[in-house]
Amino acid sequence: MTDTGQFLGNHKIGRELVELIYGYRTKNLSKTVDGIYYKTPLLLSAGFDYNAHLTRILPHIGLGGVEVGSVTARPSLGNPSPQLQRLPKSKGIVVNKGLRNDGVDKIIERLKHTKREKDFVIGVSIARTNDQKAATTEEGIEDYAYSFQRLNEANIGDYYTLNISCPNVFGGESFANPALLEQLLDRLAKIECKKPIYIKMPINLDWEEFKKVVDVAVDKRVNGLVIGNLNKDYSLIDYQEEAPNKYMGGISGKSCFALSNNLIKKTREHYGKRFTIFGVGGVLSPKDAQAKFEAGADLVQLITGLIFEGPGLIKKILRVL
Repeated sequence: MTDTGQFLGNHKIGRELVELIYGYRTKNLSKTVDGIYYKTPLLLSAGFDYNAHLTRILPHIGLGGVEVGSVTARPSLGNPSPQLQRLPKSKGIVVNKGLRNDGVDKIIERLKHTKREKDFVIGVSIARTNDQKAATTEEGIEDYAYSFQRLNEANIGDYYTLNISCPNVFGGESFANPALLEQLLDRLAKIECKKPIYIKMPINLDWEEFKKVVDVAVDKRVNGLVIGNLNKDYSLIDYQEEAPNKYMGGISGKSCFALSNNLIKKTREHYGKRFTIFGVGGVLSPKDAQAKFEAGADLVQLITGLIFEGPGLIKKILRVL
């Protein structure tokens, strides 16, 4: 799918054909969030276009942006195979990629030399490298800092998301710990940045624990929250016979839907307009996307719905919105 999308995006006739079939051309749904103009309020979530190969084709299926990555300071091949397993009846995917990507330097060069499509937002998700070298707190912080500084110096990316909640790497989700998150944010505050900064949140925390993490960001240079990351609780999969016998990575798709919506709603109620909210998790239909906005999301990201339903899902959602 990535190779096909890259090929179509690299050719004018490919882009025009995709636009003709999947493009959205009716009511204006644009909005400006944190000073960034989005032609539509739907984005491709981080994890699919992890090496930034699809930025020329994605606008032509109606998406307003993409969050590339997660990118890391050093290249990574990710975790051992299988890195992805479909759960067709449960409408989910077991994701154990382990932050596979080409590394921040190569991705910066790729984006520098890729023509920008008009009014298409490119955010960059930043994580720490999935290797032993970045496993300690101090090394992990410096790993984030390297990528963050390089992206800012190169002026690549319209916004940055700190992926603190990827469970499938050396050291686990340590920066979802409030004390360690504060250390990370204080370190990054020393780097000049004029772009919006967001934090990708875990969704398996209860509200009180989730709130402790968010509270750290209230007085920091953080514009918003991406709610949220993969579901780690296999008991929430609808068809248990599809669940792996042991932990093989977080689950995307339907099992994230209610967890995400609940945390979006409570975050909006408790913090008001302090944070921009990206709603992510289990958007498989127009009704699902609508529920994210009704819960309080400003923008919605998705991946699994596109994989199961195809690119026509975006037009369907936009027509309902």
